[in-house]
Amino acid sequence: MDRVRRFPSRRRLLQGAVAAAVPAALLPATRATAGARAVDYPLAEWVPASTSNYTAANRPTTYPVDYVVIHVTQETYADALAIFQNPAKKVSAHYVVRSKDGHIAQCVRERNVGWHAGNWTYNTRSIGIEHEGWVDKPEYFTDAMYEQSAALTAAICSKYDIPKDREHIIGHHEVPGSDHTDPGPYWDWSRYLRLVNFA
Repeated sequence: MDRVRRFPSRRRLLQGAVAAAVPAALLPATRATAGARAVDYPLAEWVPASTSNYTAANRPTTYPVDYVVIHVTQETYADALAIFQNPAKKVSAHYVVRSKDGHIAQCVRERNVGWHAGNWTYNTRSIGIEHEGWVDKPEYFTDAMYEQSAALTAAICSKYDIPKDREHIIGHHEVPGSDHTDPGPYWDWSRYLRLVNFA
């Protein structure tokens, strides 16, 4: 019995050649690393905090998530990430937003309790978002930062059914017992809430 040899068709060979010639930058972005798969927000980069700086949990099963707490780092973006990675610091937030371009790092999974609010009850019931900058330097609050942070906050609110209002999206200074002043007098709450609601 003669065996028929099967070869790829000319069309299939050409399709393969075209696919091989397409630059990787034009293909859909994929997150191949294990760390990248850990993010809860698809546009974030995974930059994990030390496990000594947050409490492992299973939110929203163990605790409901009712608030987003807005912070300002009083540090550079890089220094804030380094602080969260230092096990001696005993502090973390879920996200850090960079000033110049709005790039977002996720440092703590949303299911876990970040140590950002200075109030255990609020820590258990909130997602903390740090913003690179200083409370007395409004030039750090760029358009890109506001826009990317607002999109993140909108996604969090939608995920946990948090109302997109000032009673549920609060500043660190509004947490009961807080001695902090962030995000400070230059944070534009009207603009931010408008962006959150239109994201």
